[in-house]
This record gives sequence, C-alpha cells and structure tokens, in this order.
Amino acid sequence: MFIDSLSSTKNPKIKELIELQEKSRERREKGLFIVEGIRELEACIRNGYEIESLFFFSDEYPQELASNITCNHLYSVTSNVYSKIAYRGGTEGVTAIVREKKLKLNDIKLSENPLVIVLESVEKPGNLGAILRTADAAKADAVIICDPLTDLFNPNVIRSSLGGIFTNQVCSCTSDECYVWLKSNGLKILTAELQAAGWYHKTDMTSPTALVMGSESDGLKPFWRERADARIKIPMNGTIDSLNVSVSTAILCFEALRQRDFKY
Repeated sequence: MFIDSLSSTKNPKIKELIELQEKSRERREKGLFIVEGIRELEACIRNGYEIESLFFFSDEYPQELASNITCNHLYSVTSNVYSKIAYRGGTEGVTAIVREKKLKLNDIKLSENPLVIVLESVEKPGNLGAILRTADAAKADAVIICDPLTDLFNPNVIRSSLGGIFTNQVCSCTSDECYVWLKSNGLKILTAELQAAGWYHKTDMTSPTALVMGSESDGLKPFWRERADARIKIPMNGTIDSLNVSVSTAILCFEALRQRDFKY
C-alpha cells in the first residue's frame, strides 16, 4: 500500500482527525471515530471494524506493522504532527480513523443463560469505559445503554475501556425498547438502588438476568424501578454513597458469576 507522508498540522486530513477527536457532532455526522494505541487498534480490527485511515509516527510505531493493517489510507507523520494529534500519552505512535459499526438490539446474540448489563443515562465516559472492561472480564452477553448522555465513541470511552468497546456487544436504544427486548428474551430485571429492599448477594442471579444501573447523579428513573422483577442494593457501612456506578456494576456482575460457579 502507498504510504503518504504528512508534515503539516494544517493538512486537511489532520484537521479532520482533530475534529473527530474533539466534536461528537462530527463523529455522529460522518460515522467515524478515533482509536489510539496498538492494543485498542488490534481489538478494533479483530472485531470487524473498518479502518478508514491510519496515521503512524515511525520512531515509535514500526512501519512494517502499519503496512500489515488493512486500511483505506496510510499516512506517516512527523514528530510535530503526531504530538498534535496524540490525544493521550503512551499511544505507541499510532492513531486511526475508524468507521462506526452500530449494533441493534435484535443483532445481539445471547448465550443459553445470559447476563446483560443495562445502563440508564450514564454520563461520564470514564465510568462507561470502566463498565465495558468489567463486561469483558465477566464475559457479559451485552451492554445496553438506554437514553445515552455520552457519546459511545468518545475518545475517553475508548481509552478507559482498553478496547472493551470493541470486544463486547454494545448498543444504545430507548428504555422502552430495551424493556420490551429484555422481556421478549426472558431476562429477569434486577435494578440497583440505594433504597432497595433486597440485598444483592441474597438475590437469585442464576437464571437469565439483566442488571440495570442508573446514572451517576440521579440513579434510576421510575420507569425501571416500576418494572423491576427485584430491586437490590449493596451494603454500605460508611456515611457517604461510596461506590460509583462502574464499581457497583463490577460487584453485581461478579456476584452473578459466583452464583453460577463462574460458568459462562
């Protein structure tokens, strides 16, 4: 593949990359997003995403590796250009523009005894990324984001997920759509709430289960609380709401695995 060399930060391709990093509207309108780092890029490719353009700084990223990646456009950039486009440190000299691949509810493939994570109106990209890492570690069947308040392809989501955005089945939809889908697939709905009556470790999670988590600021809305098969809580011995949504999700996921003897 022909490798083009870019030495100016004013090049239109560099300007496009920076806009995709910074503006969710650009990502949404073009159906493109940014991936940095070898691990994240490899996870992206393994899971069927199309690499539109790849930019590499050869002093950090071997040119032969770049040449082995199938993409539409390949660019070698100077140190000055790469310092401009690198969104974070330690990106190993590679940044790519990737085409979105959006999953719909009916595209989700469930195991015989599924465990699904449902997030209502999650706000913080870092929390979403951490939950995607948990989902990968727990081998959850899917992560469904209802009424999202953050861009799924925000660079901070991709960075904090360590590629989990690509290794999990992830989709976004409305709460109504999600509820209908969960019930049609026979999943029990467990809502995590601070004022719930039942303890999480005393609630049966051995059958097909959806763990529904609320937003960081407001928790779950009445929609989910009113439709829950069980409302559960995690014991808190301190005086503040100590656990954020990503930590709470991890606790509940691994309790479900414990009850299932860690069998997937």
